[in-house]
Formats: sequence, C-alpha cells, structure tokens
Amino acid sequence: MQAPKNEFKHRLLAGEILHGLWMSIASPQTAEALSLLGFDWLLFDTEHSPVELAAVQPLLQAASAGKSSHAVRPAWNDKVLLKRVLDMGAQTVLVPFVQTQAEAAAAVAATRYPPTGIRGVSGSTRASRFGLTSDYFAVADEEICVLLQLETTEALQQLEAIASVDGVDGIFIGPSDLAASMGHLGKPGHADVQEALREAAGRILACGKAPGILATNATDARRYIDWGFRFVAGSVDMGILVNGARTVLAELRS
Repeated sequence: MQAPKNEFKHRLLAGEILHGLWMSIASPQTAEALSLLGFDWLLFDTEHSPVELAAVQPLLQAASAGKSSHAVRPAWNDKVLLKRVLDMGAQTVLVPFVQTQAEAAAAVAATRYPPTGIRGVSGSTRASRFGLTSDYFAVADEEICVLLQLETTEALQQLEAIASVDGVDGIFIGPSDLAASMGHLGKPGHADVQEALREAAGRILACGKAPGILATNATDARRYIDWGFRFVAGSVDMGILVNGARTVLAELRS
C-alpha cells in the first residue's frame, strides 16, 4: 500500500485556485455530509471551536467519504499538537498566530522527521495507514503542506522573512484578528483592513508563496480571489447553519 498524495499541496503549488469551507462543528456526520459536496478543501478548526484533539481523527475519517482535501488548524503553534494531528492523518496544517521567522521555522520543523525536523516517529498511526504503507517515511515530509497564519500588523511587517522559510507553502491572513490588531475590532470589512489584505496578497505572491484567506460569503470570496488569494474558504459551517435556520424562521413568521 502506498502513502496518499497530498492533492491540496500539489494543486496549490501548481497555482490553482482552491475553494474551501471552514469546519467548526464537532460532528462526524456534518463532516461526512459536507465532504460530499465537492469543495476542494475542508479546514477542521481546533483553535476557535469546541473540537478537542481526540475528535479530530473521527472528523477526518468521516470526511474521507468525499473527495475534498483536509486541513487541520491546531490550537497553537505547538510541536506536540502538530505531531498529533499529523499522526491522525492530516497532511495539511494551518498554524495560527505566527509572528516571526523563528516561529515559522519552528512550525516547519515540527512537521518534518529528523534529521531535518523534530517530528516524533511512530509506525502505527492513521497517517501511515496503521503501518500498512510501504513508503510513508520516505514521502511524508514532501507531502506535508505547511500554511502559516499571520494575524497582526506586527506579523505583516515580518511577512517576507516568514515566507522565506524553506518548507512554508502558503501564508494565510486572518481578517478578523488583523482588524482587531489595526484598531477595528469586529470590522474586517473596514476600508483600511481590506486594503491591508489586498496588499498582503500581492506581497505573498511576490515571495513565491500561495496566499489564503477566510471569507464569510461568496461576494467577499470572489473579491479576495480577484486580489490574488489562492486558497479561499467561502464560509463557516456554523454560520451557514445559523443563517439558514434564521431564514427558515423568518419565512415561517412572514
């Protein structure tokens, strides 16, 4: 049995635009259902959601019903958290709150086996198909996709240095946290924030990396794509659920 290829990484590095969905609901049933729709990627968030570490593997297993690629955002840039989600079979990780080149290098090192990194070795995890693959250790490093999240004005000042770290495949800009950092808490649509996002996309592309972002609706997502963002989440599962239910309730009472 051969180790799986990371389709998300290969498509991203080929310059494709990849449409995703942000997953925050701790439900394998939801993960399975949404995986069947045809999104290029699904991001399972453990930073701003009630998804605990033990729940990640069932979500990945359920989402394997569809053809979407899977990414996981650990709760922090932590070598232990990264090791564990990789062992669960995540091939793409989005590392939150990276502020410096050193933090970027540490994130990459946590995803690589020695001698190039510090990832711990286990031969019987879901990542290696419980030890059934014949080539996992030979290809694991090159198939892992590392996306780093820049969320503050300080991080944007270090963008080029962060992007220069070997092994960084993409830079994700967090609109809400960036807005807060700029003094516009709760207003990611503020003109100054939007201009910072547009400029960041161009700078990331100039570094030869793929820019990514989270939108909450298709209109914003299309604008971000026009600005050069390559991997764009069009909405959040909980937002879709709440907004859909609110629409139904309004129609019932109309």
